[in-house]
Amino acid sequence: MKDIYQVIKNVRLSEKATMLQETNNEVTLEVDRKANKLDIKRAVETLLGKKVSAVRTANYAGKAKRKRRADEGRTNHWKKAIVRLKDGESLDLV
Repeated sequence: MKDIYQVIKNVRLSEKATMLQETNNEVTLEVDRKANKLDIKRAVETLLGKKVSAVRTANYAGKAKRKRRADEGRTNHWKKAIVRLKDGESLDLV
């Protein structure tokens, strides 16, 4: 990926993401599917101004949705990144 402004798409807020933020100082993000760990780290450090110690990623397949009879649709595939910030860094999302 070339453009760091298209790497981070959204912040994922859930009970598990909140627990990870409180206990492990980790932020959960929805990122571009083509972005690798180095791109994600560079984007967080540049855009959010925080130092990153580790990045974990997971690919999720979109769910199949049945609309009518044999017409089947699907939600989009997406990629999740769990970014661990260095000690002393914090990010307030709420």
